[in-house]
Amino acid sequence: MTDTPNEAQGAPNGAEAKSSTPKVVWDDSAMNMSYANVVNVTSTREEVTLFFGTNQTWNARESEFKVKLHDRIIVSPFAAKRLLTLLSAVVGEYEKRYGKLDIADPREGRPGGQ
Repeated sequence: MTDTPNEAQGAPNGAEAKSSTPKVVWDDSAMNMSYANVVNVTSTREEVTLFFGTNQTWNARESEFKVKLHDRIIVSPFAAKRLLTLLSAVVGEYEKRYGKLDIADPREGRPGGQ
């Protein structure tokens, strides 16, 4: 398990800090890790599906790109909206630290995107 900096710390003398929000304990003992440089999303009324994969085409001049999909994550629309909020915040902090990200299509002659 890992601790995050935002977790509540115990009060002095062993007394627990009182809070209306329960403490989240992240159990990463069964976590898998994979790398993705491609993501796609589809949705229905009941669910949002995220597909993660790896671009297998190394020559950008090819007319067809092969993407090997390796993970599919299905979430409710409510969880998707929470994910949107979290990702927006994380990317915003990244851009404050390292500069604006340009995700323009490189085939259009503009820098940035992949």
